[in-house]
Amino acid sequence: IRPSFTLGGTGGSVAFTEEEFEPLVQWALEQSPRHQCLIEQSVLGWKEYELEVMRDTADNVVIICSIENFDPMGVHTGDSITVAPAQTLTDKEYQVMRDAAVAIIREIGVDTGGSNIQFAVNPENGELVVIEMNPRVSRSSALASKATGFPIAKIAAKLAVGYTLDEIRNDITRETPASFEPTIDYVVTKIPRFTFEKFPGAESILTTQMKSVGEAMAIGRTFKESFQKALRSLEIGHAGLESPSLPEGERGEEELWDQIERARPGRVWAIAEAFRRGASVEEVQRRSAIDPWFLGNLHEIVQLEEGLREAAPEERAAWLRPAKQAGFSDARLGELWGESELAVRERRDAEGVRPVFKRVDTCAAEFEAHTPYLYSTYEQECEAEPTDRRKVMILGGGPNRIGQGIEFDYCCVHAAFALGD
Repeated sequence: IRPSFTLGGTGGSVAFTEEEFEPLVQWALEQSPRHQCLIEQSVLGWKEYELEVMRDTADNVVIICSIENFDPMGVHTGDSITVAPAQTLTDKEYQVMRDAAVAIIREIGVDTGGSNIQFAVNPENGELVVIEMNPRVSRSSALASKATGFPIAKIAAKLAVGYTLDEIRNDITRETPASFEPTIDYVVTKIPRFTFEKFPGAESILTTQMKSVGEAMAIGRTFKESFQKALRSLEIGHAGLESPSLPEGERGEEELWDQIERARPGRVWAIAEAFRRGASVEEVQRRSAIDPWFLGNLHEIVQLEEGLREAAPEERAAWLRPAKQAGFSDARLGELWGESELAVRERRDAEGVRPVFKRVDTCAAEFEAHTPYLYSTYEQECEAEPTDRRKVMILGGGPNRIGQGIEFDYCCVHAAFALGD
């Protein structure tokens, strides 16, 4: 049940019985400023994808980025963990979705600018349906811009005044036009930040209504690396996939599976704990409807944790590089080994296990990048080219939370402008 003209899923719901249906429709009609709502087939448990699409006045259409939701349908995309590029589509499935997105933006009549188009795919038979389209710069557009280095809002403004995609230069390469679709050779993971502790009466189950207040985004060479980096970036006191605090015995087991079956903010920690207790990927998939590919990656993180925990002191040096490549922080390694974060860092430095920096350049290093931004990872080749000019570090405020929001971003932007002057 989806009210018209509301944002963030306000008034939306899923009716499981006839008794629930009527009051939920009534509520949806009240929430809609037009007093209209859509009643649609439930796609709970289907896989959710998004495509960022741009079109110009000459009918050139490009796909900027594909985004896949870790959480299945039923959780608002703003409350879902999302990954770019999409990880579990076959090439054929992606091309079908791409063709559908191009047809939609043309049929709706978005003459210039960007649109966010969301799809659901039935994991049982591959049936594809369109969930919604936002013919504007949206929350996902900001993520896609940061993930690819492609400035969607800036280019949409130029398209609006009559430029075509092939006339606009790429700011990063200064060589390719905006009609070149971004190519990325890394994985971006976004994890939402919740502050239910500020609202003791609020229901923490995640639904079609958005409840997160901020988000953290991380870039890594693999999903495991970017996922663990994003977890730490939430600034909620987690160094990794630690065991959640649960009651002892049968009650604790019930609570664990309840957190997995009914999406809650701590679901990924509950999933990791289920794997520690011997649950299979198949069982967790059946109860959560999360794609086995993502669950398999979480399972591998837990298995790597076990190997790290059991490693003898003289063997630990050999574990450092594979652990860092999987996104483990020095603090988490210290927890597993009973050492301080500083001791782990000193050992890592002594062993020569240091991060290198790779480029976000829109072209997977095919062209020279003049103004890329960089992310750290644990590989061999460093793509950073530091100069002898003076450097300035501007510290960001981290993910938004209650009491700290966009004013911190505003300060950072103006600090950058002032330093440029």
